[in-house]
Amino acid sequence: MPLELLRIDERLIHGQVLVGWGSPLDLDFYIVVDEALASSEWEQELWASALADEESAEFVGVDEAARRFGELDSREGRGALLTRDTATMRALAERGCLDGRSVNVGGLYAAKGRKRILDYVHLSPEEIGDLRVIGERAAVCARSLPTAPEVRIDASRLG
Repeated sequence: MPLELLRIDERLIHGQVLVGWGSPLDLDFYIVVDEALASSEWEQELWASALADEESAEFVGVDEAARRFGELDSREGRGALLTRDTATMRALAERGCLDGRSVNVGGLYAAKGRKRILDYVHLSPEEIGDLRVIGERAAVCARSLPTAPEVRIDASRLG
């Protein structure tokens, strides 16, 4: 199972994911599920510019990710699937892609309408609803880095 990390993070491909997660997990590729990025070649180049030469990124929309999930999950090497929001990960959960998996939540920061769950996880009522749906199919946890303690994001934490 090469998709070692399924993560919701507004920042998508950035230092914490590449160095903090990618190095310890020995990741070779990143699948970014984002409708806007899937259709913007120049933005894809910009996001992928942070990758090392031996790493790759693929940008797909939700429908394509769901249709190709088996292929993406059986790809040679080790990878991460990233979404910038809970709604996108929820869409993958509703299509059965996350069954029995674990979803990492991190890098959702303070904004109007969001409440603090952890220092690095702030959620709106809609995002809380998304995580509840995801939680019916997958374990939902928060962890800033692989070496940090895992914090379960369940009904008791979501309120």
